[in-house]
Amino acid sequence: MKPMSVKPDRQADRPVVMRRRRGGGLFRWIVALFLLMVVAVGGGSLYIYQQLQPVEGEQTTKNVTIPSGSSVRDIGRLLEEAGLIRNADMFSYYVKYKGVAPELKAGEYLFTTGQTIDALLLDMTEGKTVVSAKRFTIPEGWNVEQIAEHLDKEGIVEKAAFLQEVDKGEFPDYPFVAQIPASKERKHRLEGYLFPETYEIKKDATAHDVVSKMLAQFEKEWKPEWTTELQQRKLTVDQAVNLASIVEREVTVDKERPLVAGVYYNRIRDKWPLQADATVQFVLGKQRDRLTFEDLKVKSPYNTYTNPGLPPGPIANPGRASLEAVVKPAKHEYFFYVTKKDGTSEHYFSRTLEEHNANNAKSRGN
Repeated sequence: MKPMSVKPDRQADRPVVMRRRRGGGLFRWIVALFLLMVVAVGGGSLYIYQQLQPVEGEQTTKNVTIPSGSSVRDIGRLLEEAGLIRNADMFSYYVKYKGVAPELKAGEYLFTTGQTIDALLLDMTEGKTVVSAKRFTIPEGWNVEQIAEHLDKEGIVEKAAFLQEVDKGEFPDYPFVAQIPASKERKHRLEGYLFPETYEIKKDATAHDVVSKMLAQFEKEWKPEWTTELQQRKLTVDQAVNLASIVEREVTVDKERPLVAGVYYNRIRDKWPLQADATVQFVLGKQRDRLTFEDLKVKSPYNTYTNPGLPPGPIANPGRASLEAVVKPAKHEYFFYVTKKDGTSEHYFSRTLEEHNANNAKSRGN
């Protein structure tokens, strides 16, 4: 039997073709509408992005005063008029989006064209006004006298008032101050605790305010676990700060600070004198490139060549690296070190006097 042949039903096919054409047209309209929406949203996003970008052009400083009680919109208008932002309205929306409106502080500010909106907001939330703040920097290793003279020279506070607070001021908020031993031999009570850092203070700050701020920074830097570690070594915080001040003045290269701290721990353990040149420099009151044998005999309780153990108090204000080096010294059997004199500021370390003499000769080029 021959297989039956089936003729295509042209009438049935036609509606199917027509449905596909209608479906294709609808699909194209949906795609087109979607693309228009993407373009619209994208264009809007691009516009917002552009309006929030820093103002281009030559950088200039702008003095802007924000009156007390100003709204976010008021601030935006002031910034736009000063040429610091592109769009005050966008600024207002952005501030509300960030949620920092309640933190914006009134005052006189010195801004720079080209700053980002986030940078402007940071200045205003932190209140970095030009008329209410002064900035000063205390380098690591400066002693109290150097700090006092610098603050006086910069017009921060008078030297005499600063020294009075250092030696006699009351600071009950910092328990470590009460633990500083009272000693007539100690030159300045708070020597070692005025943490070296860059500070910003109010224009009308007193000497007490300045000292308090530096003590607060020391408290912030000192880790509670360090006190526990020192107790295991049978050292007080004050003794550690004292030793750290010597390390600070003796060492320039940070990686060597734990090594030098280890040298002093070994000497203390075996009841050797510390023989730190920095303590003699402190007594002499000025830095000398080279100490003489007569210098090493200078009479003072701070002279660690002629007196055993630590001096009566710190000889400078140590930074982070020196404090940590004393808390976590390197373990070794070195008892001596001498500067290499090769421009690196590093040292030769030795275990015996014989090795030290050889290193000393090497350092001097003999």
